[in-house]
Amino acid sequence: MKKIFSVMCAVLMISVLAGCSKKAEKGEFTVEKGKLMIAMEVGYPPFEYYADDGKTPIGFDVQLGKAIASRLGLEPVFIDTAWDGIFAGLDTDRYDVVMSAATITEERLNNYTFSNPYIGNGQAIILQKDSKLNIKEFKDLAGLKIGYQAETTSDFYTKKHSAALGFTYVENAYDKVMNAYDDLKLKRIDAVVSDSLVAVDYLSVPNSEFKQVWAAEPDEYFGVCMKKGNTELQGKINKILDEMKADGSLKKIYFDIFGMDLSDSIK
Repeated sequence: MKKIFSVMCAVLMISVLAGCSKKAEKGEFTVEKGKLMIAMEVGYPPFEYYADDGKTPIGFDVQLGKAIASRLGLEPVFIDTAWDGIFAGLDTDRYDVVMSAATITEERLNNYTFSNPYIGNGQAIILQKDSKLNIKEFKDLAGLKIGYQAETTSDFYTKKHSAALGFTYVENAYDKVMNAYDDLKLKRIDAVVSDSLVAVDYLSVPNSEFKQVWAAEPDEYFGVCMKKGNTELQGKINKILDEMKADGSLKKIYFDIFGMDLSDSIK
């Protein structure tokens, strides 16, 4: 009896372990059947941030992600991921796409597949509203304490153009852009360099504590990022983006988030 009981326990344990190790069924063109797994760094308003409940993601990329998933006949699942490892997660099939204000760059195109652009963006310089600094162009940042989110195009832009213009500044790199704006509000830094579309969110609130003193023309474009070679999903998403441009639904999201039509930013 003891032996039989031991065998029964072993069989039961194997069954339990098998159940625990069972992976979700793979979809036709997604990592999990019936779902579109969307990675984003939820802390980048107005593209992705948490609602007042602290757990519901909202913003431009969230709305667009839901629309894309719906047209694919899939359930959107949003995965909050630190920016410094967000692209690598595609390589290990943690999720299907990165939708997190991800700029399409040559370096990224060498390693990942992108959709067509869904919005255009430029860099901007933001000061505290009562700042007396006389900044009219980028080189006027010389010697100042500059804040931006690390490993973003704001970071790359600031380093590249300061080197080209021959000036130095005090670097303040943050893990989230909202932390840079918080420090600017507290006067711990002199200025923030951020995406102009992110700055809109901070400038448009009633009694904003910030002002924009310089902005570059849109010269970078955000797209949906996928695992390298995932041309099937890329083709489906590009088709949906074209449909959303044609039927006005993309324009509606522009107005919902930015209060303006940004269709021309990707022409």
